[in-house]
Amino acid sequence: MISPFTVYFNARLIFRELQLWRLVTNFFFFGSLGLDFLFHMFFLARYCRLLEEGSFRGRPAEFAAMLLFGGALLTAAAPFLPLQFLGSSLTFMMVYVWGRRNAGLHMSFLGLFTFSAPYLPWVLLAFSSVLGSSPLVDALGIATGHCYFFLADVYPQLSGRRLLFTPALLRVLLPGDDAGPPVQRVAGGGEAPGGRVGVAERRGAAAAAAEARGAGRAAGEAAHEE
Repeated sequence: MISPFTVYFNARLIFRELQLWRLVTNFFFFGSLGLDFLFHMFFLARYCRLLEEGSFRGRPAEFAAMLLFGGALLTAAAPFLPLQFLGSSLTFMMVYVWGRRNAGLHMSFLGLFTFSAPYLPWVLLAFSSVLGSSPLVDALGIATGHCYFFLADVYPQLSGRRLLFTPALLRVLLPGDDAGPPVQRVAGGGEAPGGRVGVAERRGAAAAAAEARGAGRAAGEAAHEE
């Protein structure tokens, strides 16, 4: 069995003793089995799938590039923060990007209050903190997701230029099914390169909303079990 001590992020061991595998392996450990572990696993599987089937449909290279961007940014920040594992932060990055790209969806938490999708990461951060997880881990993921969303969706609208590009090698290794850069609607009603138009329209607004509200219901059930 592999010990967490052999995979956690440690800048001294990575750069002085060249234990380079720690740059990657720290993303695959989510803690011991428990409610917080199940919480992050659920949202990792759900929002990874929703992104792949939504704004990254048919564009696996762009999806991989987003994960690489997030992993690189988290790794750059890790030496300055008391963090050893970054997988949960990467999960929250995906939740944030999904929420911002589906700003019109409304969700419910425990049936107590409703909110729009962009607020989902903050609701989950508060709930995760109640379960005993460090808020710094999830907050770092939210900050990373905001950086990606701004550079990929907002900045191209403001300047007409793109700062993020998918490496050609990824396009070769992960070929997609569309010929050119599609268009993504963003929160302000505008459009930005790098996504597809009308995810909710293609899947049906009611189905998309039900899919999203399932996250709040699952979190509520976990809270009642606790």
